[in-house]
Order: sequence, then structure tokens, then C-alpha cells
Amino acid sequence: MQLGWARGAKMQLGVLLTLLLCSSLEGQENSFTINSIHMESLPDWTVQNGQNLTLQCIVDVSTTSHVKPQHLVLFYKDDVLFYNVSSMENTESFFIPQARVYDSGTYKCTVILNNKEKTSQEYQVSVKGVPNPRVTLDKKEAIEGGVVVVNCSVPEEKAPIHFTIEKLELNKKIVKHKREKTSWDQNFVMLEFPIEEQDHVLIFRCQARIISGIHMEISESTRSELVTVRESFSVPKFHVSPTGMITEGDQLHIKCTIQVTHLTQEFPEIIIQKDKVIVANNKHGNEATYSVMAMVEHNGNYTCKVESSRISKVSSIVVNITELFSKPKLEFSSSRLDQGESLNLSCSIPGAPPANFTLQKGDMIVSQAQNFTKIASEWDSGAYTCTAAIGKVVKKSNVVQIAVCEMLSEPRISHDAQSEVIKGQTIAVSCQSINGTSPISYQLLKANRVLESCTKSSNDPAVFRDNPTKDVEYQCVADNCHSHTKMFSDVLRVKVIAPVSEVKLSILLSEAVESGKEMVLRCSVNEGSGPITYRFYREKEGKPFHQMTSNDTQVFWRKPQASKEQEGQYYCTAFNRANVVESAPHSNLLPVRVFLAPWKKGLIAVIVIGVIIATLIVGAKCYFLRKAKAKQMPVEMSRPAAPLLNSNNEKMSDPNVEANSHYGYDDVGNHAMKPINDNKEPLNLDVEYTEVEVSSAEPHRALGVKGVETVYSEIRKADPDFVENRYSRTEGSLDGT
Repeated sequence: MQLGWARGAKMQLGVLLTLLLCSSLEGQENSFTINSIHMESLPDWTVQNGQNLTLQCIVDVSTTSHVKPQHLVLFYKDDVLFYNVSSMENTESFFIPQARVYDSGTYKCTVILNNKEKTSQEYQVSVKGVPNPRVTLDKKEAIEGGVVVVNCSVPEEKAPIHFTIEKLELNKKIVKHKREKTSWDQNFVMLEFPIEEQDHVLIFRCQARIISGIHMEISESTRSELVTVRESFSVPKFHVSPTGMITEGDQLHIKCTIQVTHLTQEFPEIIIQKDKVIVANNKHGNEATYSVMAMVEHNGNYTCKVESSRISKVSSIVVNITELFSKPKLEFSSSRLDQGESLNLSCSIPGAPPANFTLQKGDMIVSQAQNFTKIASEWDSGAYTCTAAIGKVVKKSNVVQIAVCEMLSEPRISHDAQSEVIKGQTIAVSCQSINGTSPISYQLLKANRVLESCTKSSNDPAVFRDNPTKDVEYQCVADNCHSHTKMFSDVLRVKVIAPVSEVKLSILLSEAVESGKEMVLRCSVNEGSGPITYRFYREKEGKPFHQMTSNDTQVFWRKPQASKEQEGQYYCTAFNRANVVESAPHSNLLPVRVFLAPWKKGLIAVIVIGVIIATLIVGAKCYFLRKAKAKQMPVEMSRPAAPLLNSNNEKMSDPNVEANSHYGYDDVGNHAMKPINDNKEPLNLDVEYTEVEVSSAEPHRALGVKGVETVYSEIRKADPDFVENRYSRTEGSLDGT
């Protein structure tokens, strides 16, 4: 029991020491550094395909700790991580058993210690060589026209792999067929090769290519097993009867036969050709036959062609046939006849053997004699042949084309427009010969020159189109195969109306007209067919002030004596029957100014100056008279006189002076001043006053202003020797005078 206690005490002591050691380690700060890192390859960086390869990453780490630190090692190929390991060792390895081409590439390794990281340089691993590919076939026996599927693979490698497969005849170096294909996601390919007619014993050869970096590794060629080829059918053979010499009229038989292999699923097609023309064929048997009565045209080279989907076999034969008689010849008097002439046809055979002749027009028999004659009509036109028969042999002559021409009737000419055509308008001129053999050639003459030509294959009218710009004459010329000269139509005259265009208004001499002189306006057009209606307008006036119709391209409007009333702006319009009146062309706007003659201006100036001078004279005269009157008044006022009293018994001034001064004149009126007494003796006068109020409006004052005047009539009584004097006086005028 004591031993057990002692052992327990020792264990507790060990645990305690361990905890103390760990705590002391944690209390200390250890330092780490990565001195270097590099890689090594065993046995070398370049190895042969299938050889083992070991990649090592060697790390040198320094630390203050007595325990090696744990670090992480990462392996990369072409910058792609493919392996990592946590280790406390200086060297870590990655083993590649049986290295292949796809293991070639750029390698490097990286070490990570705490927060420190270091990467080695890059190393190039090259794996040389490609394993020999494997070749398998889907069959060892094949039939012509079939296919062989070839499988070529490199199981040890990874895609992409480029395969080349060749088809060869055994013991021959010539490659019959070669195919190449790149497999991008698999390490094998399957290709079909057709079995052809000349194939007998075949082998297939396969080669693989793999790209390693910038280099390409190529395998050796691997051969397949043998493939035995059996033909599906034999080469065709000809059988011709009768044998020996063949004469026209004999029955000719040409037969083509083949032998078919029992393994063939279906019969091939047998075709007999003569000069590329198929004369017989058969798809469901082993022979084809061509049978015909022998003629010279059956001479030639015959070909028998046997075809399946992929196989074609051919053989040929030449057949010679002896001619019984030559081909007949058809002779004629002329291939082109006028209606009413004689048609002569004759059929003959070289050597003149007895034969049966038949003359035909198309499929219609016209004569069963060797010769044929008749008066030709239009219906006799056509293709003629003759046939000659001796026994069963019938031969046809060459084809003779006979044309019998009916004379043309005089062509008619017309056009679709009315009697008059507007300039620039398109008209259709029609030419037609109702009778006559076609084809008919038409020509349209314009002013005796050929404008256009056309040919009609029937008696339908020929239509020509033209845009006449002036009056023109058309004529048609028709011709056909008849020997008669060309036929001319009547002359078609077409009247062309040119619409009015570019109206212009102008004035003769100058736009400034002297008053009293003649004013002449001219309205002209650049082009237009007469009669043309001209209208003259003044601006802002809706109606023309002058209108006239003329065949000329210009008209005039005259005003013999112009005055200020003619001053203004003018324009004109012009139109003919080719224009629309509402939209008749307008001319330019022409301003006209009327001025006075120089002598009139002088006369007016003289009159004005005369009036001014007369006014000045009258004004001066009035001025001097008033001044003289003003000097005379103090003299009269100095004379003694009885005081004048108004109605209020006030003194008044001399009424003569005041009245005359008010009205602006002297010594004029009903009241004459009495001569003054030279002796200046006092007058003894008895005065009587009469007061009269006069309402008057003075013309020189403003309208509506009235003055009230008080007129005093003074009657003085004196001695009989004195003349009675009367005085007038005005009081209370509006102007205060």
C-alpha cells in the first residue's frame, strides 16, 4: 500500500513539473526565422515516362526554442496547390509513381511559420516519351462498302491527346486513308474507316501526341490486327447479241451482269450508259438489259456501272452497227418566201435506193411522194422533215424551217393624248400593222430621225413613249420578212403647248417717271405658247387694272401722261391654256416713282418766292404807316378841346385817335376828323352822347370769344360855321384794348 502511495506521489509530482515547465515556456517569447527553402527531384528533373519521381521541399529554420517549431509546407504545380503537409521536419517529400507526360510542369514549394512565409524558386519537371497507344478494331472481316471502327487509346495518360490513325494495305507502304483527331476530355478516340473496292487485307496504325509545356511528346506507331476484306459484288460483265456484225434493222441486246456475295444485305444498282446517257438500269437483280432495233445512232461506247452506298465498279464495251442506207436529205427552193410564190420540197437518199418517202410539216403529213410543190400562203410556214423507210428501218431527214411572209398592211399611227400636248408630258405613240406576218420590226421616226425601234412577235401594236418639247411630227416604219420595201404610216402631227414660265415685269427707261411723261410697263415671259393672257396689277388691289391676250411673249401697258396717282408697286401675271388660272405665275414686284418736271418745280418756286416777297412788302408798308400814325397822334392831342365825359362824367381821350388806333387805320371810316382851328380859339360846344352796345367777334381772336363794345356818339353843338363832329369809342373789349 505504501508502494502504491509512493507511485501516486511520484506521478503527481511529474504532472506538476510538466505544468510548471509549460508555464515557464509560455512565459518566455521564442524567436523564429526561415533561413532558406529549396526543392530537389529524385532521380532528376528530367525522367522517362513511367519512371518513379520524388519531389522534396527542404526548409532551414532557426529558433531560440529548444523544440523545433511546427510549420506548414505547400507544394504547387503551375501555380496550382496540389499537396500540403504540417511538419516539424526540415524535409518533406511528394512521391509520383510512374510519372507521365501530364506530370510535366513548373513546381515550387512554400513554407509558412506563424506569420512568416517563404517560397522556393520554380523548377521545371520534364517527362519524356509517350506510352505506345493501344489499337482495337470492331471486326476482323469486312465487306466492300462497309466500315471498320478503330479505337486508339493511351490509358496511362490524360487528355488532351492528339491521335493519328492510318489505313494501309498489308505489305504495302502506301497509306490509303489517314485521319487525325484531338481528344480534349478523354484519352482515346474512335474513328470509322470505309472499306473500298480495292481493299483486300488491311492494317491500321495509331500514333499519339501530347503537348508538354512548349514541347510535344510523340509515341511510336502501334499496328492493329489484320482485317480481311471480301467483295460485295463482282466487276460487271457485258453480253451483246447478235454476235459478229450487226446491221441496221437487227434487234440489239446489251446485257450487264454481276455476282453478288451472299453476305450482302441488298442488291446494288446496275446502270447501262451510252455516252453518259442512262439507257437501262436495275436495282433489284444481278443484271440489266438494253434492247433496241439497231440503228447507226446506236453505235458508240457503252458503260456498265454497279453502285452501292460506297462501292462503284465499272466496265465498258464498244458497239459497231453497219448502216443500211444513209440519212435522207430534204431540199427546198427557199427558206423565205413571199405569199403567192411557189414552195418546192424534194427528199432524196444518197445512192438512190428504193425507199418509201413521207413529207411532214411538224406532225402533219403533207405528202407521201418524194417531191412536193404548191403556191405558198402564210399557213405554210413551219418546220418540214422527210422520212425514208426501207423495210423496218426508218430514217428522218434534217429539219427545214420555211417562212412564208404575208405583206404588211400600212401601219396606223396614233397617240393617247388629245390634239394638244403640254410640254414635258409623256405621250404614248402607237404603231400597228393589222395584216402581215410576224415578227414585225417597227421604227418610230421623229422629225425624220429614228427615235426608237422594237420588234413584235404578233400583230399587237408597238407602243413608243416620248416627251416632246415643241411641235413635232411622228411617223411609223414597219418591216417584216416580206421582200417588199418598208411600209410607212401617215404623218402624225402633235401640237405641243409650252406652259408660261418666268414672268417678269419691267418699266421702260427708268423706274422714276417724270410727271406728264409717258409711263410704259412691259410684262414678258421666258417661254409660253400663245395665246397668252396678261394681267397688270397694283399691289394690294385684287382686280387687274389692265388685261390683254397676245401670241407674243411680251406686252406693254402705256400711260400717256403719268401723274402722282400712278406712283406705287406693280406686278403682272401671265397664263395660257396649259396653266391653271388660279395659280398663274406671278412676276416680280416693281416699284414706280413719279416726280415733277423741273420747269414745274421752278414755276412753283417763283410763285412761292413772289408770295413771300409780296407778304414782306405789305408787312413793311403796314409797319411804316403805323409808325407814321404814332408820330401824328401827340400833335393832335396837344390841341385844346372840351373835355369828354363818359357816362360817369369822366374825361375821355380823343375818340378819333382811340377809335382809329383800335381798328388799326387812320382817316378811314364814317367819322372824319374835322380840321383843327388854327386860331385855337376855345370852342363853345354843347355835347350830347348816345350809348350803343355792339356785340362783335373779331376774326383774329380765338373761336368762341366775344367782345362787347360800347360806342359813344358825341354830337357837339357849335356855331353854324363848324361842321358837326362825331366820335366813336370802344370800351370793355375782351383783350383789354
